[in-house]
Amino acid sequence: MAKIALKPNLQIGIVPTHIKFVGGLVPDENGKMPRGQDGKMLISTELEHINQTSRVAPNCAQTSVFPGTDEGDMDELIEDIKSLGLKPHMIMMVAGGNPMDPADEDKVAPSLLAGLEAAKKHGVEHVASTSFEEWMKPGAETLTGDAFDAAVAQLVRLHTRVCQEADILNSSVKAWHMEFLRGTEFQTFTDISKAWTFVKAANEAIGKPFFKVLVDAAHCGDSILSMEENVAVIQEMGKADGFSMFHASAKTTRGCLSTDDGWIGNLLTACAATGKLEIVLVELFHHEDAALAGLREADPRHGIDTTDGRTYSETVCDGLEEVAHRLNNLVNRSILPQ
Repeated sequence: MAKIALKPNLQIGIVPTHIKFVGGLVPDENGKMPRGQDGKMLISTELEHINQTSRVAPNCAQTSVFPGTDEGDMDELIEDIKSLGLKPHMIMMVAGGNPMDPADEDKVAPSLLAGLEAAKKHGVEHVASTSFEEWMKPGAETLTGDAFDAAVAQLVRLHTRVCQEADILNSSVKAWHMEFLRGTEFQTFTDISKAWTFVKAANEAIGKPFFKVLVDAAHCGDSILSMEENVAVIQEMGKADGFSMFHASAKTTRGCLSTDDGWIGNLLTACAATGKLEIVLVELFHHEDAALAGLREADPRHGIDTTDGRTYSETVCDGLEEVAHRLNNLVNRSILPQ
């Protein structure tokens, strides 16, 4: 089939979460990355496969960075990504405690600092994290009022601290994208408005729009805010350089993009209309990933097989194709420049 040429001057790629965290993305107890029988990292093999089979030529990829990952393996992974003609973007995974709790600041800071240092070492321009709160924390309560304000203030202290310690504003890193998550996964930072509250405060503290909200269509769709309310925040963020990265991911199922009930199309168009959209990433999760067993138990809709007879690689390629057509038609409709 004919290749699809991307018309707008944007980055497009994938987050290879569909190869599973357990057995695909997470390093072992020695920090070594999962590899195939050929000795190649499974992430690298999958990115190469997508490059070869997709009708859309990706030009970037976003991969997870876990604390304790072997430095040699990390070096190899980033070089593999670059050798495929892809810009590497990092999602820094958090460990050690609750980012909102001042008592845990010294426990959480090292994992973020390690991620920033890795990004600097490899000339990475865009880092991301979900470092608002602990994932799937038993007994966690929703913070409101003064407690929410205190959490925002602590998050600003934590994130500006690690920026200063890494001297990140004088490095290759252009932006730090903050990803909020759906309810169940998080309890407090579960919508775009709350994420934007932190990002505004953090940027005010450092004096420039370095922090961004990562607009993930799945998390927006699963939040309590309506589509119109999400769009209004996106428009506000656009005026303040508050975002530039978009995850094309289906709400609830996190599978085939055909299951998102219109959120990707609507929010992608809203993001494009601001003129601030730079990076679009397709992200699917495997419905049998052992790492997500707790999420499936909490919400069985998350464990639905949406591949409809395809492999996960094929389903991701279909997602890239759909998103590329959307972006091209945003150019055709004069919403995005060519």
